[in-house]
Amino acid sequence: MRALLYSQRLAPYFFIAPFVITLLAFWAVPLVRTFIMSTQEVVFGDASFVGADNYERLWRDRVFWQAMSNSARYMVLTLLLLIPVPLALAAVINSKLGSERLKGLFKASLFVPALTSIVVAGVIFRLMFAESSTGLVNQAIGLFGADPVRWLRTDTGGLVALLALAMWRYTGVNILYFLAGMQSIPDEYYEAASIDGAGKVRQFFSITVPNLKPTFVYVTTISIYGGLAMFLESFMLYAGNNSPNNQGLTVVGYLYRRGIEENDLGFASAVGVVLLIVIMAINLTYLSATGTFKKEESR
Repeated sequence: MRALLYSQRLAPYFFIAPFVITLLAFWAVPLVRTFIMSTQEVVFGDASFVGADNYERLWRDRVFWQAMSNSARYMVLTLLLLIPVPLALAAVINSKLGSERLKGLFKASLFVPALTSIVVAGVIFRLMFAESSTGLVNQAIGLFGADPVRWLRTDTGGLVALLALAMWRYTGVNILYFLAGMQSIPDEYYEAASIDGAGKVRQFFSITVPNLKPTFVYVTTISIYGGLAMFLESFMLYAGNNSPNNQGLTVVGYLYRRGIEENDLGFASAVGVVLLIVIMAINLTYLSATGTFKKEESR
């Protein structure tokens, strides 16, 4: 036993064993179980095999496609907002403008929204976007003579509220990602570009952006997943899973409705499987297009 425990050949396997066991217990086994349940009708713990019936029902379900459309729209808009805006702010913070102490304090405060509970943030934003004239956002637009808006009663207004919550919560996190990537770029690159007469804008697009490719890939990948798997933000903003005309219903929200609220676990499992396939297909296509899976050419 002593020789086994101190074996250099087996040592790496001992070190990775906790991760492998955790992965199998909390990801692989539930995933396989979900695939199996998606082919069953589960009623009060009794399961009967129904084949592809759940997927056929899903294909004809109008509410599912509406939820998928809502999630896809939210994902695309968060990509358009939560990549360029944090990138620009990170470039400003990384510049030599302003006090280093002030920028350090600003960077430390960026992570506070990410530490705030989504439940608390959702309640606060629901109050901010209240449809009454006393709501904070309506008070703000009232200063410009605009009438109160029923934000959470309209599709566009609800989307604006969700995007505002996403910007508040995740902008700081993405800034830190981009800032870490910028600070890993050698200063010699910028010094050589300055000698060649390149300005700050040219340096940004010719040096900073190309060298941030790994950061772009990572941020985009997690944003795609986060956008399509969003649930709790919408659930808290609308104080439940029943928004007007299902305008705030996401795919995960629909899964929750069918599986938990309506106790149709087989159909909900099919929704989860389809969502997993969609996310994996988009991310794998994106990673392949960016050359992430290509081996570095030997020099």
